[in-house]
Amino acid sequence: MRFLVRDRILGIGDDYWIENEHGDKVFLVDGKAMRLRDTFELKDAQGRVLIDIHQKMFALRDTMVIERDGESLATIRRKRLSLLRNHYRVSLVDGTELDVSGKILDREFAVEYEGELLAVISRRWLHLRDTYGVDIVRDDADPALLIAVAVCVIHLAEKDDRDDGD
Repeated sequence: MRFLVRDRILGIGDDYWIENEHGDKVFLVDGKAMRLRDTFELKDAQGRVLIDIHQKMFALRDTMVIERDGESLATIRRKRLSLLRNHYRVSLVDGTELDVSGKILDREFAVEYEGELLAVISRRWLHLRDTYGVDIVRDDADPALLIAVAVCVIHLAEKDDRDDGD
């Protein structure tokens, strides 16, 4: 399954649609502005909230939390013992860990589970400006979760980049 994401231009608080490969609007990323912590909702085309995404408060390192139906599903943070700056770990509540690595700010990265590719995030195969694709490789993968992971990782990498620029 392939999805197209139009990059948000102005940052948090912006809403943007994610389309399938046929151009149908499938998911809406709803950025919640004016909150104490960074917050997003991933909604389906009918406006139902599928996943809540928010910054974990009082964490030593920037951490995002993904919830579904009020239950914690995963936490995402930059991998601590990595020489690569663009390496993130997704810890699911069932103990499963996903690795995210690549050029996050360039929208060229992959999501893997135990070395097996789950999704590729890339601008390479697109000709539209400010758009990247999320290609879900495995048929049994959860598209909403993997899109939420991509949104979180990009948000954390952009935040790290802004903090380093200060």
